[in-house]
Amino acid sequence: MNVPVSELERRALELMKQADFGPEAVRVNAELIERAPKHESAWTRLGRCHLEQRNFDEAVSALRAALALNPTNGIATNLLAEVRRQRALTPTAKERATTGFSAREFAILETLSPDEALRTLQPRIEALLDTINASTTAARIVESRQRQGESGSKFFHANSFYSNSTGHIFAFHQGGRWEPQFNLGWFSSPPLTSNCLRIGLGFNLSQTGRDPNRVTGQERILAFFDRFQQTLEKSWKRELAQWMRANGGFIQYSNHPPAVDFLPERAVEWLLNCRNAAALEWIFVGRWLFLDNPEDAKILGDRAKLAKVVDDSFRTLFPLWLGTYAGSFRERSLLKRFTAERIQDCECDVLFWNGPRWRSVERPDFPSVRHFLHTERRLRVRRHR
Repeated sequence: MNVPVSELERRALELMKQADFGPEAVRVNAELIERAPKHESAWTRLGRCHLEQRNFDEAVSALRAALALNPTNGIATNLLAEVRRQRALTPTAKERATTGFSAREFAILETLSPDEALRTLQPRIEALLDTINASTTAARIVESRQRQGESGSKFFHANSFYSNSTGHIFAFHQGGRWEPQFNLGWFSSPPLTSNCLRIGLGFNLSQTGRDPNRVTGQERILAFFDRFQQTLEKSWKRELAQWMRANGGFIQYSNHPPAVDFLPERAVEWLLNCRNAAALEWIFVGRWLFLDNPEDAKILGDRAKLAKVVDDSFRTLFPLWLGTYAGSFRERSLLKRFTAERIQDCECDVLFWNGPRWRSVERPDFPSVRHFLHTERRLRVRRHR
């Protein structure tokens, strides 16, 4: 004997008011859906029942069915977000055996707040960084920084990973805020179109943050980026393009996703011709691993394999980093500041090369002089008449 739809609806509402989401509630709402497939509320209640019983796949299917009938269903939307959050925090046996970063870890990155994601993923990230710290490449980088008078006995120190927004965690080497930094960055989808990890060299050219020396720090990193361009032009142009082609390398700038539509040669030319680094605030070049690529997924899911790829990438980029980092960067920064002050004190004009001829700026103010020194390669100075 078929129970009337109205009676099924009455019983379903009664169970919901009693906070009973057990087997009877599943049966009643499933039968109601069988009789009335477009019953949005029944699909939503069924999703809630499966969520409470931790049947996450069934909950997702039911809630997606409710949203297909009504995309503005706020209850179904919130329940679906909760399903994803709880599923991310409930690993399967296979996921527990994973030592790296699988779909579960990227789901955590996507669904949890930045602070919660950091706490939840901390053990895996720290285990990876500890493995990288034990490599010979890491030791060479630390030694190179120490030769320049910098402190730090570890490549990555404890808690050297951060998150400023949902869906993104990044890590860089100790002391690397105002340096060309060896950088790792995890992204979920969203904000990017694919779950992925970047591995390579980054320049954080922004003055944002809590650093007390943001102005001088930006001057320093701008000087480093200028030296990076010179090093790249002089001896790395061809080699970097070849490495990017063979290893899935892409550039990234500002808050954009990786420029996957740039061929390696075009990407290298973009790096060489970039003249607005400070305005972009972030520039990166390196290898990217995408979770939807089966081969990349195997690497991401295995900490040992991932650490080896990171080490290989950093080892390959080390000479380019060293050519950028080594040398008298302090003297270069001080010289630029001293030159800017002298130009202003002596009331000089600045001439810069623009197309087929020199153009002049009469008696520029101090900020303008510093801008020219950081962005123009061909400059002349003459005393104002």
